[in-house]
Amino acid sequence: MDRSKNLTRILCVFGTRPEAIKMAPVVNALRCDSAITTEVCVTGQHRSMLDQVLSLFAIKPDFDLAVMAPNQGLNALSAKMIAGLDQVFEEARPDVVLVHGDTTTAMAAGIAAFHRGIAIGHVEAGLRTYDLSKPWPEEMNRRLVDVVSAYHFAPTISSARNLAGEHLQGRVVVTGNTVIDALTEVAARIRCDAALRARLDADFPFLDSELKTLLVTGHRRESFGGGFINICKALRELARREDLQIVYPVHLNPNVAGPVQDMLGGLNNVHLIAPQAYLEFVYLMERSHIILTDSGGVQEEAPSLGKPVLVMRDVTERPEALAAGTVKLVGTDTARIMREVVHLLDDPRAHALQSAAINPYGDGKAAQRIVDTLAGRAVIPFAAEAAPHARPRHLRAVSLRTATK
Repeated sequence: MDRSKNLTRILCVFGTRPEAIKMAPVVNALRCDSAITTEVCVTGQHRSMLDQVLSLFAIKPDFDLAVMAPNQGLNALSAKMIAGLDQVFEEARPDVVLVHGDTTTAMAAGIAAFHRGIAIGHVEAGLRTYDLSKPWPEEMNRRLVDVVSAYHFAPTISSARNLAGEHLQGRVVVTGNTVIDALTEVAARIRCDAALRARLDADFPFLDSELKTLLVTGHRRESFGGGFINICKALRELARREDLQIVYPVHLNPNVAGPVQDMLGGLNNVHLIAPQAYLEFVYLMERSHIILTDSGGVQEEAPSLGKPVLVMRDVTERPEALAAGTVKLVGTDTARIMREVVHLLDDPRAHALQSAAINPYGDGKAAQRIVDTLAGRAVIPFAAEAAPHARPRHLRAVSLRTATK
């Protein structure tokens, strides 16, 4: 690694599949900038899923902590990460440690960098539900990282307002969300490469083009137990429809896989498949009619593909999507999930209205704004959230109760 003093040294740290997807455009943009020297450290918080994304975006880590172990609790994981990252920081000597979002990896890297007096840049800063239990532990993780960050790369105007309201130190730049950069690149590959499209078609031979596809993802800890049972009850009832096929890449966590396999396994038009690599998941989103999810990233991505999103959570830290009309909260109530899915299936006007809503999360230039900021260049902030879709200043997170009044 070039240690010349005129270069800014950046170390990007991430460990999960969603982090890797959202950081990949940043890493590749940084490596194209002659004013910056960049290294990458992965913690391995998601192993196989992480490696798939690294391969897709041609990123080779400089450091790999490989921290995962069977039956490892969050405290053990955090301690192992902080110790391992401290050694990496000692060797890499970065000027800035760049982390993403709300994971245990981001939190541990933030603490370790803060203890060493290294500047921290937080990509996707400022998201809030203002409820530490929803999502847990992510809400605590992202708040902690924001407290110690020198650079807050906020994806939207609303997230920047959250940061301003908390009177935090550090510079705030509204960049848009880097996931739109990644999605734009991958979707273009699928659409422009006929051989790739044919290969993806062959990978999912069970998809019937005559049926509407409901794509489902779910993994949130707060839904373990009764929440997932309610979700599965709704899907089992929806599977009675002859015009519908349900595709569910099932998370490996036994708290998810157990009830899903028990209640939905064996149904002819319910396809329970393994978790998908990012390329394949973008393909499935493109093929879907409706997406039912508890994922934060999907709330941001799917509207760029013109797909209505129903969110199986009671609160969301992405209220911009609710204000824009691209997503709708349905919680984990069986009757509500069924009612909202059926509404979109049977009312073409409602489906078209939600599909056509403007995505407030990005224009595909977020990574370059981050790079320009770190290189000391002038940046024009992302501003797609201007009226009429900007939410009132006094609102922060949006709850299911508030959204349905």
